[in-house]
Amino acid sequence: MSRRRTGGWGSYLPSPHIWLTLGYRGIEQGDGRSVIEWDATPEYCFQADSGPIVHGGMVTTLLDTAMGGACWSVLDEGESFLTADLRVEFMRSSRPGTLRAEGRVAQRNRRVAFCSAELYDAEGTLLASSRCTQIIRRD
Repeated sequence: MSRRRTGGWGSYLPSPHIWLTLGYRGIEQGDGRSVIEWDATPEYCFQADSGPIVHGGMVTTLLDTAMGGACWSVLDEGESFLTADLRVEFMRSSRPGTLRAEGRVAQRNRRVAFCSAELYDAEGTLLASSRCTQIIRRD
């Protein structure tokens, strides 16, 4: 009989860690779903004529972390995962402010988890979406 992991994604992190460094907030996690928020500040932006735009790598990191949290929530004790591929589609520029990433596991089998995530601004506008494949490992 397998047992699901206890403790949320982002619990018991060594410092420094990306979650702690960037100040992510875990909003929801469990049953193949993870929601995190991050307050993007101008320090993580580049300047455009239209104003500051959050660097695409920061957007990608937030989406990847949300999908990782969703995957983590469906692992059994003694399992871990590695990202095999990651794809991001940017629909709109992300601006400074609160960004919300919602990740989910679309399907999981013994060796692979397929995940997706969307990124929204504080008004609920879709900014980016992502998909990844996670390889499930037995520790």
